[in-house]
Amino acid sequence: MAVDLETLLDQAVGGDRNALAELMAAHGTVIRARLKIARKWRTVLEPDDVMQVTYLEAFLRIKSFVPRGPKSFPAWLTRMAENNLKDAIRELSRAKRPQPGRRVVTLAGAADFSNSTQRLALELVGATTATASRGAARAECEEALTQAVARLPEDYRTVVRLYDLQGLSVEETSQAMGRSKGAVFMLRARAHERLRELLGRSSQFFSGSA
Repeated sequence: MAVDLETLLDQAVGGDRNALAELMAAHGTVIRARLKIARKWRTVLEPDDVMQVTYLEAFLRIKSFVPRGPKSFPAWLTRMAENNLKDAIRELSRAKRPQPGRRVVTLAGAADFSNSTQRLALELVGATTATASRGAARAECEEALTQAVARLPEDYRTVVRLYDLQGLSVEETSQAMGRSKGAVFMLRARAHERLRELLGRSSQFFSGSA
């Protein structure tokens, strides 16, 4: 006997990954069809890219989802898909007018893993030059990032390692991962979001520093 969507949702929130997969299959096609990608981005971003990242994020966040009626799940999934699409378009637009100073590590410094990891860690916790003055706290923050990256899903971990820490370009990262450039930017945005949650704020590392 077929299981109704409300029962599937209860099971999914309870941790049943198969139930969640069924829910996404039930709603994903409609959500995918509604995604509007401008013609100029279609060579570097496809609806399937958006949905793949959205499904991954849904698996990570479903236990915190609070059902509020039969339409709440597709609305939740739609918001994630739209946010992923916006992130991809924003970063693809920036990539057309490169700003090297905004990268965590330049290609020239790609081999300096300690430095790039530390810079990314400080950026993610929102540390300023002043608050990040104590070397021991910077090292602690860097170690926390290393541990947090290890806890990420594989695709998130890979995009951070290649793009942020090794300093590969989006084209090189895309090639190495076998993903579109749009997918790389979406994965990176979600990876950074997860890392910020895991790391907390700079006060955790720099409060009381002299």
